[in-house]
Amino acid sequence: MPFELPPLPYPFAALEPHIDAKTMEIHHDKHHAAYVNNANAALAGTEWEKKDVNIVLKNIKNIPEDVRQKVINNAGGHANHTFFWEIMGPGKGGEPTGDIADAIRGTFGSFATFKEKFGAEATTRFGSGWAWLCLGQDKKLSLFSTANQDSPIMQHLTPLVGLDVWEHAYYLTYQNRRPDYITAWWNVVNWDKVNEILKSAQ
Repeated sequence: MPFELPPLPYPFAALEPHIDAKTMEIHHDKHHAAYVNNANAALAGTEWEKKDVNIVLKNIKNIPEDVRQKVINNAGGHANHTFFWEIMGPGKGGEPTGDIADAIRGTFGSFATFKEKFGAEATTRFGSGWAWLCLGQDKKLSLFSTANQDSPIMQHLTPLVGLDVWEHAYYLTYQNRRPDYITAWWNVVNWDKVNEILKSAQ
């Protein structure tokens, strides 16, 4: 069946004061919904219209060229946001534990160093985009940013941590202070969910 907007896993106000309720409402009900609707419209009538979004993105080079960029923008936006909602939660944050903590230390030396490097990727992404921690097919971690709604899934990577740095994700509370939003966001990261994703990917 065509893509559907997933319900937010928690109330709009659940992530306050770090992310305000009105931002969550607009972000989910308007922005994410638009990505779903536009992706469905772009894929309508093609062999991909009922495929899982991850399958679509992994096969992006096979998507008809006349709609490919629309699919990158909108199916990417759908996948990115579905993931984003899942790796946040009320009463979360703090330092990671378990396998993801071990993987971060093994790659970056410490959680503090990882946070600094991730924050730099998020802060310096020009314009709209995302910062990512991903697991490669070689089971190694990589840290980078992408423009717009480009998804790491198109590179056959597994997203583990992703931060939306489009202005619509933070502007009502933080205005142009993206670094303040990034700092606050660490308080809602659901490391238990990240560990689940890592375990499944391994």
